Order: sequence, then C-alpha cells, then structure tokens
Amino acid sequence: MGVESAQAVAEATDEAAGRRREQRGWYWYDWANSVYSTTVLSVFLGPYLTSVANAAADADGFVHPLGIPVRAGSFYAYAVSTSLLLSVLAMPVAGALADRTGRKKPLLGCCAYAGAAATTGMFFLGGERYLLGGVLLVIANVSFVVSMMLYNSFLPQIAGPDERDAVSSRGWAFGYAAGALVLIADLVLYSGHDSFGVSEGTAVRICLASAGLWWGAFSVIPLRRLRDRRAAGGAGPGGAGGAVLGQGWRQLRETLRDMRRHPLTLSFLLAYLVYNDGVQTVITQASVYGSQELKLDQTTLIVAILLVQVLAAVGALLMGRLARHYGARRTILGSLVAWTLTISAGSFLPVKAPGWFFVLAVGIGLVLGGSQALSRSLFSHLVPRGKEAEYFSAYEMSDRGVSWLGPLVFGVAYQLTGSYRDAIVSLVAFFLVGFVLLARVPVGRAIAAAGNPVPDRI
Repeated sequence: MGVESAQAVAEATDEAAGRRREQRGWYWYDWANSVYSTTVLSVFLGPYLTSVANAAADADGFVHPLGIPVRAGSFYAYAVSTSLLLSVLAMPVAGALADRTGRKKPLLGCCAYAGAAATTGMFFLGGERYLLGGVLLVIANVSFVVSMMLYNSFLPQIAGPDERDAVSSRGWAFGYAAGALVLIADLVLYSGHDSFGVSEGTAVRICLASAGLWWGAFSVIPLRRLRDRRAAGGAGPGGAGGAVLGQGWRQLRETLRDMRRHPLTLSFLLAYLVYNDGVQTVITQASVYGSQELKLDQTTLIVAILLVQVLAAVGALLMGRLARHYGARRTILGSLVAWTLTISAGSFLPVKAPGWFFVLAVGIGLVLGGSQALSRSLFSHLVPRGKEAEYFSAYEMSDRGVSWLGPLVFGVAYQLTGSYRDAIVSLVAFFLVGFVLLARVPVGRAIAAAGNPVPDRI
C-alpha cells in the first residue's frame, strides 16, 4: 500500500471515529431534554397548572388573563398553543442564523439553558399564580422547540443515509430511557411525599424543577462533542449574525420557495404536519384527560407515563428494525393505523379504571417512539445538502411549531362542551388524514429529487 493510500485510509478511519463520537454525543441531548417532555408536559404541569387556574377562577369557573375570559380547564391547552405559535416566529430566525453563520452549537446551547432555567423556575409556581405558570411554560416550550430544530439538523451531518434510521431510533430510545429513569424518582418522591416531609404540591414543584436541572446538566455532553460546520455560503462560524437576525422570515420565504422545487419534500411535510399534530396533542393532553375526565390520581398517571416511556424506548428500537425490512414509510403508515385504533378506544375508557388506562398507555408507548424517530430519519433524506437547519426549521414547525392546532381544537372542544371525551375523539381525524397524505408520497423519488442517494430500502 502506498503512502498516499495509507494516509487516505487513516483519514477515513479518523473521520469515522469522529462521526461515531458525535453520534454518541448527539444521543445525550435526547437524554437531556426528554425529561422536560415527560415530567413537565406529559405528567405534572397540565394537571397542576389546571389546579392552580381552578384556584384562581371566579364562581363560574373562568380566569381572565389579559381581561379575556378563559375556562380554567382550557388555560393549559391555550398556553401550549400560544407557545407553539411563538415558536413559529422564532424558528426561522434560528434556522437562518445557524445555516448562514455556521454557529449551530452555540445557538443550541442558548436555547437549552433558557429552557432549563424556565423549567427550574416552575418550582415557584403555586397558589393562584397561574399566569406565572403560563409564562414559564411559554419560555420553556419555545426554547425546547427551537433547540430540537437545531438538534435534529445535525442528523444528516453526523450519519450516512443507510444509518440514519438506526441513529435516530437510538436517540429516541435514549431519551425515553432518561424519561423513565426520572419518572421512577418522581414516583418515589410524589408517592412518599409525607415521609420526605413535603406537601403534595411541593413534591410536584420539586419534580418540575428537577426536570430543568436535568436538562441543563446533561446538555453539557452534546455541546462538548458536536461540532459546527462551515456555513454553506462560505461564512465560517465567525460570520456576522446581526445581519442574519433580521433576515429570518426572508430566509423562511426563500426556504419555502426552494421547497417548491422539491414538491415531494413539501408533500411529506404536509402529511407529517397533520399526523404529528395528533401525536403532540396526545403527549401534552393525556394527563389532563386522565386526571379531569377519568378521575385518576397523580400516582396512576405517573405509572402510566412511565409505562409509555419504557415501551416507547423499546418501540423505537423495534420499529427501527422493522424499517430495515419493510422501509421507513411503510412502518410509519402501520404506526398511524395503530394510533387511530388506540385513540379511538381511549375515548371510551371508563371513569376510575386505572387498568384500562394502563392498556391505553401500552398502545401509545409501542408506537410513539418509533413513529417519531422514523419520521425524523425519513425527512433527513429529503433535505438538500447544506440546507439542513433551514429545512429542519420547516420540519420542526411541522413537528411542534405548527402543532398548535391540536391543543387549540382540544381546548375549544372542552370550552364548548365541558367534556374531554369530545376533545380526544377529534384527534382521530389527524391520524386518518395523515395516513392518506403520507401514502401518496413516493419517497424514493423525493430523495432522488433532493439530490441525495436513495437507500436500498426506504
């Protein structure tokens, strides 16, 4: 072997080792922020903030933020919807800034620690301070959504086309494992709060704050291991960010115009927007449905969400394997059928029957992680090279930034009917329409049209 050949082999080996190191670091951000998604959004904040709003409500059951009459039971759903609408404003700016300057990692760090600080501040939520809870939720959720957009945009840079399904699935599994681990600690604290010398409300606030501390502590690992790439336009990480900051919406318009040259990518995003709106609404509203409509106690909800976490980690890995045999698109379509059946059955659950709620949790857990992981990896194939953050900004708008419609519909349905069953039943439409739209997307042609190599099975 010649000197040049040996040098090339050594460089390729070093590059592969560096990429594996980045992948391992990348997994840790799922580990860091998934605790916010589970402990805060899925378990504690919905029921707790609703109870705080109920305490502040007038005799008719309404609170009046900014003078607007809002049924106390709808306040949390409206706060989630508001945070996601604001995320739509923030993501184009962050995506443009990341791609034009190459400083994706510092932006990820800023979002991670802003969200962690707001989540830690939820320790001070109590009494009738529902507005404080709403403000902290908005800050934390906007930070979470924008950071996930930046985090996801690393995927096509650190994983080759044939390994993205596996890398994405491992990331989701890593995150769900972290959520399960922390929920076990939350369950111990909440169930035994008297033995720890704290009230039930204080135990909830400790669980909320600990999620912020966890988020901040473990974000250090990906921020140390991930690396910035040179910006596509030639400006390195030291590029001027001030000029870019005012161009966020212009960049979004340019990205959407560019997507018009890739209509199949746009078709996938539309399908994802629809079915993921249903997924995100289930994640944020399931605990409210369980506590308010099914009259289940907080311990039951924690155990149910813990069950979801464990099974979601298993499901993400299992569906990653299924994708290797049947392709990501077919596997996602199968998961949407499962979502439809599970949510339809969930709307008929009897009151005060934790066993049936656990059955619902099993159904959700088995499809949750896999449908999210495979959607992320499938989209990564549809992104033109050098435009990762811009396109993942649009993806994240479909993932969470445009997922305000589901919580809004959920909140309005309750506002009008006073029944969470009517609200949960409406979510079935998101999965049915999403299935039809995704089934019509020829993903192989879409990948080729984006200028990327088509994997053997997709």
